[in-house]
Amino acid sequence: MAPFFKQWSEAAMTTLGFFWMALWAFILGYLISSMIQVFVTEKRMQETMGKAKGKDILLGTFFGFISSSCSFAALATTKSLFKKGASFIASVAFLLASTNLVIELGIIISIFLGWQFVVGEYVGGIILILTSYILVKLINPKDLIEKARKKLDESGQEDPADPDKAISKKLKSGESWAKVSRQYVMEWKMVWKDVTVGFTIAGLVAVFIPDSFFRTLFINSGPEVTNFGFLTILEHVIVGPVAAFITFIGSMGNIPLAALLFGKGVSFAGVMAFIFSDLVVFPVLRINAKYYGWKMAFFILFLLFASLIAASLIMHYGFSWAGMLPDPSQVKISEAEHFQIDYTFFLNIGFLLVSAFLVYHGFYKYKSMSYMKEMAPKSELLEKTLKYASFVCYAWLAAGLVLNFIL
Repeated sequence: MAPFFKQWSEAAMTTLGFFWMALWAFILGYLISSMIQVFVTEKRMQETMGKAKGKDILLGTFFGFISSSCSFAALATTKSLFKKGASFIASVAFLLASTNLVIELGIIISIFLGWQFVVGEYVGGIILILTSYILVKLINPKDLIEKARKKLDESGQEDPADPDKAISKKLKSGESWAKVSRQYVMEWKMVWKDVTVGFTIAGLVAVFIPDSFFRTLFINSGPEVTNFGFLTILEHVIVGPVAAFITFIGSMGNIPLAALLFGKGVSFAGVMAFIFSDLVVFPVLRINAKYYGWKMAFFILFLLFASLIAASLIMHYGFSWAGMLPDPSQVKISEAEHFQIDYTFFLNIGFLLVSAFLVYHGFYKYKSMSYMKEMAPKSELLEKTLKYASFVCYAWLAAGLVLNFIL
């Protein structure tokens, strides 16, 4: 049993190391996201996204870029924008941008995967939006869109009030900064379970899962493979979303897993498809069905799945043509010394102090103030499952930490 306990210790330390690498980036990203969500109101967005024209789609993309990366927050905001008059394709552009083009996701990807994947994420995100636009134009689902908007109108749900004060006044307001603090805490509440389970799975995969498993799941893969045939790449692009569907832990929690997949020799296209897949999982399908009906939900699923396949293939062959495909050997996160006195250490300490100040400012100095932002309706069963899975993860990590000191 000794080898197992040693692997247990290694897996726990790898998980904690992954999280330590990313901690400052999480704090910075969610702080920026919280500031934007408080200072830029949905009313301003709705007024500029009413038509399915290039300008409106660009604005939807821009507003998504500066918005939250949490899929559930993005779904709720997209529904609100669409209900208040934004065009369907502008709303889709917002949804895709708010889950693929956001700042915090780019920071996390740069830490675990490198600059090529950051470029792939942002350029690929734009291709996702363009592909979705082309498909909507070709299919022209007017009846589906009208029925979806009618369903929202008949739901009787009123979106929360969104005061439209000047940004300059908000920046000077203590209450606005208290809202930023509370939104920041809400961001963590939305993702803590996904991040816990995702990072723990990444540690387990890094230590316990042999390379042969990935060679079976992703055909013709391996760190030594430098040339992938088209059918191999296509299989990787299709299997990537299936793997994401199984984990269902969201883009931020999936990034360490994406880095492990690439280190194991999965193609660039397959890893990009895995990262792009946070909107084609069952919880998102169920929420869209609740909002718009099952026909529209399946249409959105088809739209996003087809777009991510196209974007992943285009990015792979575009990078290959430009000689920019990254080398799997550059990803060695499971072998790295994570806990050192370096720039990561000082960044983490600094941003932890920022977090402490935000909590104090938002929940003690302005403790009588109420603030609530709409979220998409989550599955109680799924949330309970993730919650208890997170507790199991904490017990596993604590025991692994103890073993690390004993062995």
